[in-house]
Amino acid sequence: MSEKLNIAFVQANLVWENSEANRDLFSKEIDKIAASTDLIILPEMFTTGFSMNAEELAEPTEGPTLQWLREKAKLKNAAITGSVIITENANYYNRLFFVFPDGSYKLYDKRHTFTLAKEDLTYTAGTERLIVEYKGWKICPLVCYDLRFPVWARNTEDYDLLIYVANWPEKRVNAWDALLKARAIENMSYCIGLNRTGKDGDGYIYNGHSAAYDCLGNELTELNLEKEFTKEISLEKESLYETRAKLKFLQDRDRFNLY
Repeated sequence: MSEKLNIAFVQANLVWENSEANRDLFSKEIDKIAASTDLIILPEMFTTGFSMNAEELAEPTEGPTLQWLREKAKLKNAAITGSVIITENANYYNRLFFVFPDGSYKLYDKRHTFTLAKEDLTYTAGTERLIVEYKGWKICPLVCYDLRFPVWARNTEDYDLLIYVANWPEKRVNAWDALLKARAIENMSYCIGLNRTGKDGDGYIYNGHSAAYDCLGNELTELNLEKEFTKEISLEKESLYETRAKLKFLQDRDRFNLY
């Protein structure tokens, strides 16, 4: 069991609807990441930006982006996660991949499609939450709009790390800041939110604010970083478990079934 998890997350200005250009962009950033990194986090729809043009942009699951993720995971000996536009059985999905260093992978389809942008009219919503076990850590990766729904994120499995990959616009970034911190506190878990920067093809502006919090809601990264950057942090399991054992808040959580 690894007591530490070294994480790199890449806040980038995505190239609109250009998968090859975005893979090249992230390749350059990933190449710079320290060899000690265990997990690399990329944004939501990191090859295209938050596009509803799924018919033109979607890849099959075993498409070029998954192959690229496998290559990078092997090269860096690190897991990589982020979401991509995928087509499967005549449906489109905003699908998160969690790719392990050996090339195996897990999938999560975004549960809460963003109705304000009519994502629900293009993409099929997922129905299953994913808990990844990696290097002795239990990780729950979610996608963007999922952040607004605390029941879906509720820590019933005693996960250690909650991750949100996103394209979250500047005009609602106050909600992003507040809810990331809240999800960390209420779930007694580390919480990382990775957003993008720049302006997309639909005219929406993104100002980053990617951040990491500990289980008490303390900021582990600089506040309000709005430029492109790659941030590397180390999370410690011992301090997490000590805090949980001392405060026992998770022991008092409500029990429920989700339908």
